[in-house]
Amino acid sequence: MATFDPFEDFGNADEIVGRLADADPAVRRLAVIDLAETAMPDSLLHLLAMVGDNDATVRLQVAMALGDFDTIDAASGLAKLLIDLDRSVGSAAADSLAELKDPSAVPALLSLPTHPDPFVRASGFRGMKGLRSRAALGPALKAMSDESAQVRAEALGVIAYLKLEETLPSLIAAADASVRAEAVNALSFTKQVAAATAVAAALRDDVWQVRAAAAQSLGRIGQAFAVGGLVAGLADDYWQVRQKCLSALGSLKAQSAVADIAAQLASDLPSLRKEAAAALGEIADPSAREPLVAHASDTDPDVRKTVRWALTRIG
Repeated sequence: MATFDPFEDFGNADEIVGRLADADPAVRRLAVIDLAETAMPDSLLHLLAMVGDNDATVRLQVAMALGDFDTIDAASGLAKLLIDLDRSVGSAAADSLAELKDPSAVPALLSLPTHPDPFVRASGFRGMKGLRSRAALGPALKAMSDESAQVRAEALGVIAYLKLEETLPSLIAAADASVRAEAVNALSFTKQVAAATAVAAALRDDVWQVRAAAAQSLGRIGQAFAVGGLVAGLADDYWQVRQKCLSALGSLKAQSAVADIAAQLASDLPSLRKEAAAALGEIADPSAREPLVAHASDTDPDVRKTVRWALTRIG
């Protein structure tokens, strides 16, 4: 954030501002850079005046410079640059919006979710995510039915970052597979039983990517009642789901699942054998010693190394 330093030398301030009106866009662009690097009290005001410059390279530089200001005025300027006809300018504005931290900037962004361009809608939500303002909740919930998957994903990020219990139903009822996967990932932020219950239900989703995301989230949420669903997931048709279930069971220190995990040491896939050994090492239950010793000479060097580590954990 640009701040005023009373000890800064402003001897060339007028010269910099004068260059902002130069006929040569290259001169104006360099003036924007110089202006952004000064601590002039009114530097933001001068930068905002350049938002409508007729040269795209100048506007691009302004979009980048405004990222150093965390105010509603800077957010308003970035919102204008976001809809610039030059996509490079819009992309720079989107990156700067994502740097905002002051929730008071949200009102300047609330018109973006209704813009006809999905890039603008998605970027608006991307900017609002880190601000964690309840004012963004309504537009984000509405955008969960947006025709653009990217917009839905960014809106979901806004909802997830708010971490409000009343938003859980919206995350759980995501419209399509890609958003459902993002939703169960987002739910890993909480230790609430309601969240874990919803994620556990996603272990039965029709799409394997959602099931894999659910298993990963369950390992993070840490609710023991999820062990049964994760054990059932070890029989999933997709190895990616089985791998995430193994990892989650290890994170949960699921002693009741040791035998089921140990069975995966006989998998044809080295990645699953390694994950099973790692999970057994995390649980460190003495009953896992025998199956681990039986696989100490596994054909895969990574598996052998993980088995040795697991055995040291058991002692």
